[in-house]
Amino acid sequence: MGDRDIMTEETTEDQPAEVPPEKPGKPEKQEKPEEREKPVGLWVRVGRFVRPRRRWCLGTRLVVTATTGWLLFLAAHLLASGRTSLWAPLDLMPPFMFVVVPSLVLVVAPLARPVRWRVIPVLVLALVLGAGPSGINVATLWHTPPPAPPGSVKVVAWNTEFWDQDWRTSDGNSYSPGFYDYLREMDADVYLLAEYLYVDTSAGDMMTTKWTADMALRIDKTAELRREFPGYEVATSGELITLSRLPVVGQRGLDMTPWLPADQKTIPEVMRDWPTSYTVETLRTDIRVGGEIVSFYNTQVNQPPTGWRLYDGETRDSNQYAHARREASYRALRADIEANDRPVVLAGDLNTTPAMGMLRLLPEKLVDHTEALPSLYPVTYTTGTLELWRIDWMFTTPDVTVHRYEMPGADGLSDHRPQQTVLSVGH
Repeated sequence: MGDRDIMTEETTEDQPAEVPPEKPGKPEKQEKPEEREKPVGLWVRVGRFVRPRRRWCLGTRLVVTATTGWLLFLAAHLLASGRTSLWAPLDLMPPFMFVVVPSLVLVVAPLARPVRWRVIPVLVLALVLGAGPSGINVATLWHTPPPAPPGSVKVVAWNTEFWDQDWRTSDGNSYSPGFYDYLREMDADVYLLAEYLYVDTSAGDMMTTKWTADMALRIDKTAELRREFPGYEVATSGELITLSRLPVVGQRGLDMTPWLPADQKTIPEVMRDWPTSYTVETLRTDIRVGGEIVSFYNTQVNQPPTGWRLYDGETRDSNQYAHARREASYRALRADIEANDRPVVLAGDLNTTPAMGMLRLLPEKLVDHTEALPSLYPVTYTTGTLELWRIDWMFTTPDVTVHRYEMPGADGLSDHRPQQTVLSVGH
């Protein structure tokens, strides 16, 4: 190679690579600053939660599914319970489940590592929303009722379950010899008693036979009551009876007919000879307590719908019938109490658990005294050996003070526990 060739090679090495000229055309679009980072919207965030960037394990999917499903169920329950008979089968669930279910999911939620800090707040919200329907009486841990002053009265409210009839025996026509002894031992000034009737057991085994209106047998125990409870006044209406050793100044049954649907206003033929057993589910008795006249509402609301075969037309009709009667009974109560300026005590078998939305129909001025009960989970209804539900209640207006509130056992005389309370007026 010559010198010229050497110079040419060196020059070529030192020079930068030749850049080809740009082709004529539109200049490259510049990205605007406001387009670089768009804010993430709500639905985008929800989408990321539902469709994760990486596949979840089976445990995480189960936790998310359980959390989402329970929150939807809880929302539906709060909206539908007490408003439609179609929700009735789910209303029968033991109330404590409203706390148990989210608590169990909350225990395993930390294991769902990719989403645990999203799931846990949702479960805490479900616990808060379910605390009221659960019936768990947390307030008993710190509430202490005030001591009873002189002049306080003792009130007992109890569903006797067909009065003193021992219908569980083989012939179904035996009578409980200790019934009146049990009542007297409670030594109440006022007794608010329900199911003042007998049941016709000739239809068969009462443990398996469906209850119908024509099985109710009217009774008259006036002579026995005067002998067993001397000095007490007696008020009755329908299947309800009130005994009082304090002066009774007025009494009447609350007619629920105005609030019944048109197809239920007519008294069934089998009940024509005892019409108040169909039209009355609350007995109001005005009693003089010291210097005040107090209205005692003794009530037994129709049982809730129990049919779960909603695909069956007969079951749906039966549930709708029961729901309509319950709503009419609550509305009759509400109308009378709202128009009543006297102190009020409402107690009895409302056939309603803390989870059932029907309680919202009670007057707003009534006070629930559950916090005075010594139990963390009060129950009043026994089915077999299980005690899972509270369906008996006691409410008062604010001018009535509760000093003691208990639910002792029924000594096998009834499937309901009695409610015993000591109260005073104007303290």
